[in-house]
Amino acid sequence: MKIRDFGVEIWMNRYENHCEWNLAETCVESLTVAELLEMAGKTDTILAELLPLKLTYGAIEGSERLRGQIASLYAKQAIENVVTTHGAIGANALVHETLVEPGDRVISVLPTYQQHYSIPDSYGADTQILKLTEETGFLPDLEQLQRLAIPGTKLIAINNPNNPTGALMDCGYLEKIVGIARGCGAWILCDEVYRGTDQEGDGLTASIADLYEKGVSTGSMSKTFSLAGLRLGWIVAPPELIHAVSIHRDYNTISVGMLDDHFAAMALENRHKILARSRSITRTNLAVLSDWVDSEPRISWVKPHSGTTALLKYDLPMTSEAFCLGLLERTGVMLTPGSAMEMEGYLRIGYANSESILREGLQRLSGFLREQQSAAA
Repeated sequence: MKIRDFGVEIWMNRYENHCEWNLAETCVESLTVAELLEMAGKTDTILAELLPLKLTYGAIEGSERLRGQIASLYAKQAIENVVTTHGAIGANALVHETLVEPGDRVISVLPTYQQHYSIPDSYGADTQILKLTEETGFLPDLEQLQRLAIPGTKLIAINNPNNPTGALMDCGYLEKIVGIARGCGAWILCDEVYRGTDQEGDGLTASIADLYEKGVSTGSMSKTFSLAGLRLGWIVAPPELIHAVSIHRDYNTISVGMLDDHFAAMALENRHKILARSRSITRTNLAVLSDWVDSEPRISWVKPHSGTTALLKYDLPMTSEAFCLGLLERTGVMLTPGSAMEMEGYLRIGYANSESILREGLQRLSGFLREQQSAAA
């Protein structure tokens, strides 16, 4: 099986450990072990929990403690609707592997995480791209989706909140997509790794698993919960699909790590503290970024409603890769070029790192823009 290079991951792997100011980061600023233990009130007791653990494979589908906590993130889900995975990247791959066969009609939005169109394409699916544009606020065009969703369509893959645009489909919008999917019999896979970072309310938008009998939600501890180092994700879906996924999962996962499971459960038991921290960071930093965009005549955007990233459109005669390489070389600031996600003419910026990193990075980015503007003139 041949598959395309993963544009964003190749870019991140190449440069993120060598930059000075990382504005390409997509996770809410990562927690330290000490910070997590303090939130959980276990600083002095954690060894008593860990030392007796025998490091076996553990519960194959994930501990009941963890799966119960994951189920509680949703309105209508139970333990039997949940299986754990190696990150959301493992969750997404397992869903595609389970559902998609050669010739199946799969519809994926773009931009999104590249898994959702490159994996089905590699399986020989009839992969159709639904391009998100500024004209609709980077929300799926429902009329175009209706045209693409022919009878027998196997899967519609969406991403809510969207990476990289920060666009957010509310419950009403999702229900319209459910109506289209139900009409053609399609499953909906919704990658929800940024759920919990909405700019308004409690931060938690509706989940597709709660809205549709063939809805599949994927999530992880990485983005909103600031614990990417656990490499722990999940699939929430009807039990019959969880069973089908588990057959594939036996071949490539067996189980997640016992320590990962333990710390993830601990974090979700104290999620109100983690989510409050994440909302504070993302809302404060988006306001900083918004003020900066307003001050830069060469930059425009559709302001995000959720997530940790935004797409910036720039008005300069250079490719996005040349822009990002020049920026990194001259200032130490890292962004992600739109070309890595098939959105040439744009730059992806992450705004969920520390406020000090964001402010310094934006100041350096402004200097680079002035240099390039002078050179263009």
